[in-house]
Amino acid sequence: MSTVFRLRVLNVCYFSLFALFLSFLPVYGSGIGISDTQLGLLLSAGSLISLVSQPSWGVVSDRFRTILKVLLPLMAAGTAAGALLYQSEQAWSYALGVGLMYVFFLPTDPLMESLNYQTSQRLGVPFGSIRMFGALGYAIASLAAGYASDLWGMHSLSWVFAGCGIAAVLLGLTVPDVRTSAKAPAFRQLFAFFGQSRAWTFLLLVLVVAVAHKMNDLFLGLRIERLGGSMRLTGTAWFVMTIAETLFFALSSRWVKLGREGAVMTLAAAMYAVRFLLCGFVSSPYALAALQAMQGVTFVLFYVGGIQYIHAIAPAQWRSTGQTAFTSVFFGVSGIVGSALGGWLMDEYGGAALYYTMAGIAAAGCLLFRMFLFPRGRQA
Repeated sequence: MSTVFRLRVLNVCYFSLFALFLSFLPVYGSGIGISDTQLGLLLSAGSLISLVSQPSWGVVSDRFRTILKVLLPLMAAGTAAGALLYQSEQAWSYALGVGLMYVFFLPTDPLMESLNYQTSQRLGVPFGSIRMFGALGYAIASLAAGYASDLWGMHSLSWVFAGCGIAAVLLGLTVPDVRTSAKAPAFRQLFAFFGQSRAWTFLLLVLVVAVAHKMNDLFLGLRIERLGGSMRLTGTAWFVMTIAETLFFALSSRWVKLGREGAVMTLAAAMYAVRFLLCGFVSSPYALAALQAMQGVTFVLFYVGGIQYIHAIAPAQWRSTGQTAFTSVFFGVSGIVGSALGGWLMDEYGGAALYYTMAGIAAAGCLLFRMFLFPRGRQA
């Protein structure tokens, strides 16, 4: 089997874990009696943990010039933590499981994306042609987990998580490692990179849009449930999202051109605003699930544009750390704000107000991208 084939199958298994964690974590917590506000605060605390854990593991990867030797042990530990999390029945054990996931599992995401991107560059294949299989795995796991939860209860997620995690670790052992750079990294290069105004401007702009994105990730399941939908429908909504991701990742190399990342991310931010405005307007859980088909034109274009941009401006020796910084902002810092604010809005004003707020945040992000990054692209 070719390296690309093995990496694609690894993406299927690995992103299945993300589906089981992100898609069903809030719904599982609600099912054992944790309130929306408590969920928001707990997930904010988890995001705060990831602000330390993700960059730390990224630096370790760059310093030792290896990805897999850091990624696989973290993936194994995260698999154990996730299996225990979905066996929890009390708030303290749920909180402990969430904390362990943010220490061990969440830091694997930027490492996996860096492995995908650098392998695609080395072999001369489009990044999206590899990453689309991660979206496919996410889709399959979301749908399967929704049915499993309805048939055998929420604790069945524990066994599904363990099976996907073990498969991912075993597949990871068959994939060639990526040496991040031929030269040993020097911290002065890293400090110089993060001292650049274009790096900070870019990361701050990403944060604005990412807050709205993260709110949808965390509270979509609860919104569907409050509108009368089931766990199965939540799984279907995530299936719709990730099928859209699969298609757009496959075509992303045609649309996200080098040097045009700013224009693409501006368009994606505008589409986020439209998407969330419509989500706030609808009152049917089925309509809300259908609107998640816009995930492709929003998340994929924004995310691929961001990865291309950060890899273009980061020093070669510190690209895993640059990828980690981007991911920490997109999924970590945004989670601190989005979890707490989203939980409070859900409790106090309901799901419609939450989505209207998200639309406003995304629209603000679009304007900021238009002002500071587009049309200057990489030179911002």
